[in-house]
Amino acid sequence: MAIVSQKVSDLSGKQGDDKQFAAVVVRQHPDIDQPKALDVLVPELKQFNDISADLVILEVTMPNGAKQDVYVPLEEFNKAAPNMGEVLKNARGTRGRVPGTRVGNGNG
Repeated sequence: MAIVSQKVSDLSGKQGDDKQFAAVVVRQHPDIDQPKALDVLVPELKQFNDISADLVILEVTMPNGAKQDVYVPLEEFNKAAPNMGEVLKNARGTRGRVPGTRVGNGNG
């Protein structure tokens, strides 16, 4: 007698072996308060339309120090300023020197 291990898709209930499944972690959803793991058959992944190429992820820090991640479609983000590409190009980085500053001892 042999024991056969089969997984079941959390989405469709279809069975398969480990090699047919992807592990999907839902990190944020209005119905959950912590990440949840799903077993999903690889062909079922095409149901999830990846918009990451057209998504801007912002980290917003409020004056009281509270932080929040905000996800904005690229098209909407670019409407925030008439020249958003130039605004981003000239914005200060999160590390290092402010744009336009030079390294030196001031004797030059």
